[in-house]
Amino acid sequence: MIGIFYGSATGSTADVAYKLAEALGIDSTNVFDVAKVAPSKLGDYDVLLLGTSTWGVGDMEDDWEDFINGAEELDLKDKKIAVFGCGDESMSDSFCSGVGKLYQRMQKTGATFIAPYNTDGYEYNQTDAKIDGQIVGLLIDNVNHPDLTQAKVDEWAKIVKEAI
Repeated sequence: MIGIFYGSATGSTADVAYKLAEALGIDSTNVFDVAKVAPSKLGDYDVLLLGTSTWGVGDMEDDWEDFINGAEELDLKDKKIAVFGCGDESMSDSFCSGVGKLYQRMQKTGATFIAPYNTDGYEYNQTDAKIDGQIVGLLIDNVNHPDLTQAKVDEWAKIVKEAI
């Protein structure tokens, strides 16, 4: 079973989370705002989609701060995780870097990470979401390229399905 967990200050990442749920055929009761749920809820799912917006100079959305402290202590070695998030390519030196930080922090859990993706259509200088030469998940820019969002969500959902 797939659970989607997100942190979203402006609603953009929440919107992507629900678009992903629809694309994957996941009931909305399996979509969670990390500000309103305990990290232990991650254990209820076999596949976890974790999403964050990027704030400041490449930070995860604030609601992730408390949640991640508990989440990274969990043993999720039998789980699969895919990461996604939103950013603004005009923040060219930290585009969607919160996604990279989320990915790095969750490494401690022992989970298997799935569904790397591309950043086709976006222009930026640097992102912490590029690790070992690969973008670790779905990066979305609803500020400058809202026209690309649905197609990217749909394509990434197919990648997630193939990986599980």
